[in-house]
Amino acid sequence: MVTVNARTICIFEDAAYTRLLPPAYTRPVYDLVCGLSTLREKILRQYRGYECILHCRSYLAATLRIENPGIRINETPGGDCLFINGRILVAADFAGHIPMEGKETLYVSGKTLIAARVGRERAQRLDLASPLDLETFAIGERIECDADMIRYPWDCIERNGEYIRQDFEQKIGTGSLGEGIHESVTVLEEHRVFVERGARIKPNVVLDAEGGPIYVGQRATISSNATIEGPAVIGPETQVNAGARISGGTTIGPICKIGGEVSQSIIHGYSNKQHDGYLGHSYIGSWVNLGAGTTNSDLKNNYQPVRVCVNGEFVNTESLFVGLIMGDHSKTGIQTMFTTGTVVGVSCNVFGADFPPKYIPSYSWGGSGGVTEYELEKAIETARTVMARRNRELTPEGEDLLRYIFGITAAERGSVA
Repeated sequence: MVTVNARTICIFEDAAYTRLLPPAYTRPVYDLVCGLSTLREKILRQYRGYECILHCRSYLAATLRIENPGIRINETPGGDCLFINGRILVAADFAGHIPMEGKETLYVSGKTLIAARVGRERAQRLDLASPLDLETFAIGERIECDADMIRYPWDCIERNGEYIRQDFEQKIGTGSLGEGIHESVTVLEEHRVFVERGARIKPNVVLDAEGGPIYVGQRATISSNATIEGPAVIGPETQVNAGARISGGTTIGPICKIGGEVSQSIIHGYSNKQHDGYLGHSYIGSWVNLGAGTTNSDLKNNYQPVRVCVNGEFVNTESLFVGLIMGDHSKTGIQTMFTTGTVVGVSCNVFGADFPPKYIPSYSWGGSGGVTEYELEKAIETARTVMARRNRELTPEGEDLLRYIFGITAAERGSVA
């Protein structure tokens, strides 16, 4: 049996990424958010000081390299390596159960590969051009272990509050109000409220951390009369508008503009929900704009578990609360309404009275009155314009990614036309 003394970790994707679409169309599964950080950041926190290689679907590699300079992408390790499934929500003691040193071993949960400690010779023979699984590693030694895995986007939503608490404890520890908080602000459980330097908390804001910690990032602004209930994360440079109501289990940002009511939802960076309307138990990608009055349902009138369309089939979430799941670069018109468990793909433009379909494929245009294909060149031009407004460029690699997603989702649009 080969003994491994790994100095490198490889965070990998397996074939189950398809259950995490549409948010995972534009990012590896380990860059999904749950709590105060991405799944990747939680893994790296457990293995500080080790080199990290990132494994992803081939079409994501170019944009991932731009976003992560200096990190090797889809490269074979030069020596011993610990491979870790990027869908894991790692617990505080994860590295203690799966150490860098020891025999070549597969750590499994049923038929799911959790991690693999692999020697140099075996690692160099691996084909990293496709998702990794148990069959990738011909290792006889297996250890069955429990692991908290993200299977569907609503898993991130349900666990978000729990992991805000865990991340806050591990990364921050205790509260600090900083210098930009107005004297009229009401703070409950001050030891669980952390406001970074450069953030501004304006008059009559309520920061209520009785239900869990609150983190406010650098240069964020919370305007007058807003209420933030923990556990909650307001990311760097995010603007929370006057009178907004942010309920527990919510992570926003960085660089978002938020108004109205948001409850137990995750909103990636550069997305806007500036106006009144309700967003609950939802997972929203980057570069999304929800028009004034946009509202989603997150609870069925009959109080039955919500069913969500995944890969063309409706899946019973076994949860009473699931709202809107939306991919990057999608937009809604004013007063758009979404029924419980609606899924909207990448680069959609949704509008109109009444509820649109529960599943809207990527690059769709329309709503309750019918959905047609959103012309690719117009979608790309809109993305370029929106990003320029935030002083960001749609790179050639980013444009290629949007074009690729348009191609691989064409059959979905044809099936609902």
